[in-house]
Amino acid sequence: MAGKPVRLVVQARRFHCDTVLCGRRIFTERFDTNVLAPWGRRTARLDHIIHHLGLALGGRPAANLAQRLSLPVSNDTLLRAVRRHGGTRLVPPTVIGIDDWAWRRNQRYGTIICDLERRKTIALLPDREPATAQAWLSDQPQISIVARDRGGAYSLAAARALPKAIQVADRWHLMENASRAFLDAVRKSMRAIRAAIGAATINPDLLTAAERIQYEGYIRREDTNADILGLAKDGVPIKEIVRRTGYSRGLVRRVLRGQRSDIFRVRESSLELYLPWLDVQWAAGRQNGAELWRRLKGQGFLGSLRVVSEWATRRRKADKVDGGVLSRTPSARTIARLLTIGRDDLGKSETVTVAAIERGVPQLVEARITIAAFQAMIRKKSIADLDPWLERARSGLVASFANGVDKDRAAVGAAITSPWSNGQTEGQITKLKLVKRQMYGRGKLDLLQARLIGST
Repeated sequence: MAGKPVRLVVQARRFHCDTVLCGRRIFTERFDTNVLAPWGRRTARLDHIIHHLGLALGGRPAANLAQRLSLPVSNDTLLRAVRRHGGTRLVPPTVIGIDDWAWRRNQRYGTIICDLERRKTIALLPDREPATAQAWLSDQPQISIVARDRGGAYSLAAARALPKAIQVADRWHLMENASRAFLDAVRKSMRAIRAAIGAATINPDLLTAAERIQYEGYIRREDTNADILGLAKDGVPIKEIVRRTGYSRGLVRRVLRGQRSDIFRVRESSLELYLPWLDVQWAAGRQNGAELWRRLKGQGFLGSLRVVSEWATRRRKADKVDGGVLSRTPSARTIARLLTIGRDDLGKSETVTVAAIERGVPQLVEARITIAAFQAMIRKKSIADLDPWLERARSGLVASFANGVDKDRAAVGAAITSPWSNGQTEGQITKLKLVKRQMYGRGKLDLLQARLIGST
């Protein structure tokens, strides 16, 4: 109609019943529901268009687009259309993926359930409590496979509601958990690493003011750890240690478990990339901080004069102190990366650092080999290697990770042998986040479910 508004006037016949006892006195002529619904103010085709606009864009954006398309409707009308149509009819699934998603990060979470065979979301639950998931799973006894993450909540819910179903741990989470276990092993070994690379001795005279404050806090924490470990060595129970020292039970437990081996590192500097050039200039006799800063600015350095002046002052003090130069220890994350990437990708100084760590901390090398063997087992789907790996891993730095794998052994074994995993569910969570943010996070559960399920 060339952009002009058109109104269809439909005349429907009415029939009156003269029977006194009839409960319905007036009968109105009905049309095909694919053309015009009873009491409808829009044709079925127009209502279908409005419904899909609401599914794709939500309320206000869809209303703006509809106005441009000469279909003037309000945002409330669009959302009512989405809610009225709801989702598609649920086909009973046999293979599902279940995971949590954030209404608001670290505060409130929900649960998403996907049909992995049909590759679509089939349900959203208001929380991630095991009882809520168990109630939904109990109504679907035909489910035979449940893919989930490594958390215990959904494992417990599936075990109670579907005791015969096979639980499959997510392979991505297994790989990520293995990498995190190696990072934890590096953090536990930082004291030995510092000694191996020659950075165990700290000269306070070479610290900046901010680093000296951090160093004093480090000394206090070391004294605290020594007091707690000394009492534990004398056989004092944890409860008595808490009473004597005044520290919390959680802190005492972390110290005794080796989870609070504090490491002092000088702060990373924006000069890291330019240190080789600065060393060359310093050796050539150019030792004026302001002059070095001006030269660095010509090379693209964006830091301030104070950064270069502090470096020059520290270097000048270090030249006066024999053998007392403070060597900066890389972070645990950096060391974990250096130990796991290929040697061809390491620089000369990084190769020297890795060699010193491997020579001085052999337990960390064993942990790296153990984690690499686990990840290779997942990639190659070699279930026969699981038992030997568990025996080997229980005696090293990654023993806690091995114990967790052993507790969830059936699901981990299914992850190695089964073609199913929870990657699809993670993708659906990404789509759910997009829909939620389109509505500025104000969409209720029924509207989120209608938009997410109705569009698949």
